[in-house]
Amino acid sequence: MIDGTKRVMIENVAPQIACGEYPIKRAVGESVRISADIYADGHDELRAFLLHRKEGDAFFHETPMIPLENDRWTAEFQILEMVPYYYGVKAWVDRFKTWSRDMSGRIRAGQNISAALAEGARLVGEAATRASGADRESLLRSAATLEGTDPEEALSEALSSSLAEIMAKYGDLFPSRYEKELMVLVDPPRALFSTWYEFFPRSAASFGSRPRHGTFRDMEKLLPEIARMGFDVLYFPPIHPIGETHRKGKNNEPRCEAGDVGSPWAIGSESGGHKAVHPELGNLEEFRHLCAEAENLGLEIALDMAFQCSPDHPYVREHPEWFRRRADGSIQYAENPPKKYEDIYPFDFECEAWRELWEELRSVFLFWVEQGVRIFRVDNPHTKPVPFWRWVISEVKQRHPETIFLAEAFTRPKMMYGLAKAGFTQSYTYFTWRNTKKELTNYMTELVEEAPRDYFRPNFWPNTPDILPEFLQFGGRPAFIMRLVLAATLSSNYGIYGPAFELCENEARVGSEEYLNSEKYEIRPRNWNIEGNLKDFIARLNGIRRNNSALQTTWNLRFIKAENDFVIAYVKVSRDTENAVFTVVNLDPYNTQGAWITLPLEELELKEGRPFLIHDLLGDDKFIWHGGRNYVELNPRVLPARIFTLKKDLRKETDFDYFM
Repeated sequence: MIDGTKRVMIENVAPQIACGEYPIKRAVGESVRISADIYADGHDELRAFLLHRKEGDAFFHETPMIPLENDRWTAEFQILEMVPYYYGVKAWVDRFKTWSRDMSGRIRAGQNISAALAEGARLVGEAATRASGADRESLLRSAATLEGTDPEEALSEALSSSLAEIMAKYGDLFPSRYEKELMVLVDPPRALFSTWYEFFPRSAASFGSRPRHGTFRDMEKLLPEIARMGFDVLYFPPIHPIGETHRKGKNNEPRCEAGDVGSPWAIGSESGGHKAVHPELGNLEEFRHLCAEAENLGLEIALDMAFQCSPDHPYVREHPEWFRRRADGSIQYAENPPKKYEDIYPFDFECEAWRELWEELRSVFLFWVEQGVRIFRVDNPHTKPVPFWRWVISEVKQRHPETIFLAEAFTRPKMMYGLAKAGFTQSYTYFTWRNTKKELTNYMTELVEEAPRDYFRPNFWPNTPDILPEFLQFGGRPAFIMRLVLAATLSSNYGIYGPAFELCENEARVGSEEYLNSEKYEIRPRNWNIEGNLKDFIARLNGIRRNNSALQTTWNLRFIKAENDFVIAYVKVSRDTENAVFTVVNLDPYNTQGAWITLPLEELELKEGRPFLIHDLLGDDKFIWHGGRNYVELNPRVLPARIFTLKKDLRKETDFDYFM
């Protein structure tokens, strides 16, 4: 129903996703900047407020909105607790502010203001009826002054800042309010900043020795080195029992030989299913002990959640109705023609018993949460219905809001974004295949500056057990360093599959992006300390990330000019502007490349014409630069990237007087 008293229009409130159908996302410590189109008929002054509250608050907090251009207004609020937040906008015609503006115009024009003073007295008197206590008494005195006999005193009162301030509190006559209450889904700080390391625990006992199936106890011995490299999330592929039927052999051969361990993603055997651990890894008590030991070192264990079954999974026997049947009555195995995955049965999410299936899969998440797991990497979520993910993630986070879900979905953009809207905390991305300056710049611009930033948190992976990109296959050790630096500095969330990455393993199956002798199908013995490994470099890079707050968010990325298509440069500045980092990377793994770099001096609080000190955190070198345009040369065989920082105490005018 139309209300004729509501003159103010509030439109295009942003951010919001699908007209408010989905919540936007923020992590604890982040801010939410809201903007809206706010306008009214005529030329009256307006006042607008951002309304915000956290779940459990009885009332909204009000933050004044600031006018920008073309009737656009903005304000922001901070996320302080890990509970949902809600926000909206209200605005009204500010009759007193309009009166004050017009009064000033009349005075400048030398007009008679007696009638205007009387109108002001009326407005102030009306506001007094909406006030109480000391404010009411003050407004009544002001109204009396405005209609009093002393014109100079009345004029002084009319233009006083104290009257304007108090009138601002009681001027919401006929306020308009945006019709929707919008929601912020709040995640833990690790959703915004995390450093992942993927490792097959069954290979934990094989470093530098003959292959032996590793255990959780073996894995504990490797935790200190993984922590030393600076990782805070240790992610395991599935740790459940592996089926025997149609077990895959080495290099994904359709037939296995005696002793072949099979794919961890073929989940389920006589030993159990999704709520069991592979007997050769250990037992649940030993897994919980591993989680506790990891936590003591600042590591959190993440588990792969793959909702599929081997033919030997107990679900196949106990709930055959959860699987799709072929014409001959047999259960349909997974396939993506011409590829066949006969060791895997996918669930049929369109079966009549879908409710029971959903509830059971929810119980799988909750079971592992009870074991101490709060981070899940979900395998191929794009092959399951989005409504299921929206429901199950909400169900888990209602009970355990600190839970993080990473979507492993290398698929169509809209599906990837749809999964993020449905609740996934972080997402795999196309970074793995973005190599050129143009590709990286365009992709990061899409992620950082366009709509996905409010719900799609990228997690950059240079490699995975499934993907050995061509750039790493042929670029040698420099390529690994380049991609590592890009992943760790472009995105605040990144991960590597190790130890394949730090050992620069680059042997692929001919004509593919699959690892030769893939660890997905066999236990891999390795010497973690071979010459040329990247462990110390990774530790240094991750230390730089921890010690520089500018690198702990993705959303502050700004590309800067580098006069060479093989050199990419970008700046990140912390929210408090106390930390500024700019990164320069050679994208050519074979040749030395140099470029003139143009720094945004004003943004970095640097003065044109004055020298300043920069510190390369990777090479631990220091340089004196002059002005905004400086030259950088990068030899890929020495150091193909630089991460420079400036400290505010190095930017004072007096710091470099001795150079002048």
